[in-house]
Amino acid sequence: MNVAAIEKETMRRVTVRIVPFLMACYFIAFIDRVNAGFAALQMNKDVGLSATDFGLGGGLFYITYVLFEIPSNLALQKVGARFWIARIMITWGLVSGATAFVAGPYSFYAVRLLLGAAEAGFFPGIILYLTYWFPAEYRGRIVALFMVAVPISSFLGSPVSAAILQADNWLGVRGWKWLFILEALPAILLGVATWFVLPDRPCRAKWLSAEQREWLTHRLAFEQSSRRQPVGPLPLKQLLLNKYVLAAGLVYAGASGASQCLSLWQPQILKSFGHSITQTGLLNAIPFGFASIIMIWWGRRSDKNRERVWHTAIPLALIAVSLAAGLLINSLAGTMVVLCLAVIGTYAFKGPFWALSTQWLSAGAAAAGIAQINAIGNIGGFVGTYLLGVIKDATGSYPMGLLPLAALSAAGTVAVVMLGRGHRVVP
Repeated sequence: MNVAAIEKETMRRVTVRIVPFLMACYFIAFIDRVNAGFAALQMNKDVGLSATDFGLGGGLFYITYVLFEIPSNLALQKVGARFWIARIMITWGLVSGATAFVAGPYSFYAVRLLLGAAEAGFFPGIILYLTYWFPAEYRGRIVALFMVAVPISSFLGSPVSAAILQADNWLGVRGWKWLFILEALPAILLGVATWFVLPDRPCRAKWLSAEQREWLTHRLAFEQSSRRQPVGPLPLKQLLLNKYVLAAGLVYAGASGASQCLSLWQPQILKSFGHSITQTGLLNAIPFGFASIIMIWWGRRSDKNRERVWHTAIPLALIAVSLAAGLLINSLAGTMVVLCLAVIGTYAFKGPFWALSTQWLSAGAAAAGIAQINAIGNIGGFVGTYLLGVIKDATGSYPMGLLPLAALSAAGTVAVVMLGRGHRVVP
């Protein structure tokens, strides 16, 4: 078999065996992270949460997520992906289910802090794990394919969550409690399955032939050795404070903040137009349906053109413009257009951005660097989610609450273009 045929069959097998399972895991992860947005339609009144309380609790997730992110990613690199990803999924499933037992603002804050700690490291760990299996030229489309699980989770999860809420007082239990309990179970089951499904590295993949394992191992090793790198790796502290890593974190903060904030608040934004829970669930799914399609197309386009910087900058600019335009709109139709454009931007951004970031980081810097970028980016999730609640309570306006994220996305647009002009590999 010639080299081109070996490459084609190897990449096909790796994609089929690994990516769908990781998509399923991330699908459940995101449902468990943001199902509080639908639960809030009942929960906030039951346990006495104001918009500020809900925004703070939603944002506190990112505090512990950020604090534990880098240690978690370093642990994955040390003990292996199979064990660590399984640990993450089982613990976050247990904590997510425990959200059904919150009784007020402080217990809500506590469980969100625990959920952030439990899930910390999952996403950057998967991005790192994909670099063990896919050469650089494949990563834009593969990251986009993996991350399409996020908009799909909201597209499918919105009507499902709405339906669960309708099972109110079944067996004497409120619908929002059933929502947390039922949607936590798949995470625990997938965590157990991870141990049996995911090999740590290509050399341990029994479903690849010896010839395929050898080709993939050598191809990845060649890519690492051929990169233009300085002599010696940076110490961990210098790596985490490296200006390129910090700037990449700022870039990610715009899209990540908008994505996390809209995932939690969008059901309440739509419900404010006077719709039922079922109608809200259906409307909430629409932006994510469009984003699922465009995200894959945009990632493939980035790979085909071998271009990352503008494929990252354009979606960020779209987020900034659409969120700012929300101030001029007060109709449901106009709001839906704004939300569709913003959500499309947040997800189209992800594939090219992570392909770009992993090209900027050497093998030695990847684990901590990816985690640091993701951690900084998720601070945008905390700031955006909390400020929207505060601004909503103060002004009664959701569009005003989205302006900080518009500004952050605009800053990220400028930063990624500047980075693209003068980047070098971070050792």
